[in-house]
Amino acid sequence: MSIYLGIDIGTSGTKTLAMREDGCILASATETYPLSTPQPGWSEQNPAHWWRATVKTVQSVLKEARAKPDDVEGIGLSGQMHGSVFLDKSNRVIRPALLWNDQRTQAECEEIEECAGGRKKLIRLVANPALTGFTAPKILWLRNNEPRNFDRVRQVLLPKDYVRFRLTGEFATEVSDASGTLLLDVRRRKWSRKLLSLLELDPSLLPEVYESDEISGRVTPAIAAELGIPPGTPVVGGGGDQAAGAVGNGIVRRGVVSATMGTSGVVFAHSDEVQIDPEGRVHTFCHAVRDKWHVMGVVLSAGGSLQWYRDEFCQAEVKEAARKGIDPYELITAEAANAPAGCEGLFFLPYLTGERTPHTDPYARGAWIGLTRRHGRAHLVRSVIEGATYAMKDSLEIIKGLDIPVKQIRVSGGGARSPFWRQVQADIYGQKVRTINAHEGPAFGVALLAAAGTGAYRDVVEACRATIATVETTAPKSADKKVYQAAYPHYGRLYSTLREEFGEIATLVGQR
Repeated sequence: MSIYLGIDIGTSGTKTLAMREDGCILASATETYPLSTPQPGWSEQNPAHWWRATVKTVQSVLKEARAKPDDVEGIGLSGQMHGSVFLDKSNRVIRPALLWNDQRTQAECEEIEECAGGRKKLIRLVANPALTGFTAPKILWLRNNEPRNFDRVRQVLLPKDYVRFRLTGEFATEVSDASGTLLLDVRRRKWSRKLLSLLELDPSLLPEVYESDEISGRVTPAIAAELGIPPGTPVVGGGGDQAAGAVGNGIVRRGVVSATMGTSGVVFAHSDEVQIDPEGRVHTFCHAVRDKWHVMGVVLSAGGSLQWYRDEFCQAEVKEAARKGIDPYELITAEAANAPAGCEGLFFLPYLTGERTPHTDPYARGAWIGLTRRHGRAHLVRSVIEGATYAMKDSLEIIKGLDIPVKQIRVSGGGARSPFWRQVQADIYGQKVRTINAHEGPAFGVALLAAAGTGAYRDVVEACRATIATVETTAPKSADKKVYQAAYPHYGRLYSTLREEFGEIATLVGQR
């Protein structure tokens, strides 16, 4: 039996699965770990937690799958993008990693744009503007704020690539994750020597770049013995979580788009060519498919907004769900369904951790707007769901404006598991949404990349065609679709009206 392992280094935990060659999932395991927020707007993790979770979950799935060591043919790695792991000359971690949702680097973003000669020139160099979540600003932050630590740095790795180093001893990354560092020449799929020079960063700090299905290293004998797999097991490049998740959803051809509603929300479109938004509202990155690219919009608190609502206002529902053995979101969305589409003029802005697409504003704030005495809990929770979905539609509309066709939308994540939220998405997007037979996300995507990269399939496109199919379609309701078409422009104007005030609030609380 041939088994391929997919390992996804997430923000809240690491997930590993064992996949048979035909796409059948034999076993899956997740190990969680903490997130540190030492100051407002900061977000850090200890890379040692990722490694311990990797070892534990690999051992667990191999045991559950009853796999023999020689069954494992290859490993694929995925992970949260943009995070910065700083290693010294002895390959030891210097400080906790700065994560994708860390907002401390606005000054460094401005520094990068100035060094590049302005925002437009930066976009021409690396296809994207400087955003606080990206890796390059984090490197500059370390140089500007912790110079002693910066002087010790000999290697900068992304989260999944730190795990790769622990597995193989190799410093390596791949094109999709490297795109999110802001240091990759996305058109040419290699590090931008010009930008590195302008920023006075030594190229030797960065690892070698591979294609996503290319073998980047092999598991060392000592680690193989610890995990219970053959020494020399190939590890392919893998992918950043969004590109890997897109492979796991079959987004590997033109016209098919994914809308993933997790903690963050991502609208992801495959592109056969490099297509760049000159305003930098959406990202253009290398895809995990060889010689292809993708355009992506990111909502920082999509499902995260509903999670916040659950944690702060739904303790009774959480307790009731525990007694009944069900997911508390079932009770929460059932309540939301009692309110009408559009919530009688109540809007929720889901900017609880700032926003990326389309506003690129780390100081944006969440808000309910339009409250009246008519509004109750059902309106409040439904407006959160609608606000997160409006934010996703922002990305979808920008992608359409770049002349990228949107013929099919595949939904996944927590927003796809709920029939109610699937319907809201169909109504707000204004077209059918589909779910697929695969639900394992990035871990499944990189297992497919491992299968393709070690010869089980000709390429990743063939692997997706062989293993992924749509299973359910949700069409928009005509009446609700009209309500949202009328409401959406008002939603879009609210941020513009409040933008300056958001900045003042950030100053008031010492974030700016």
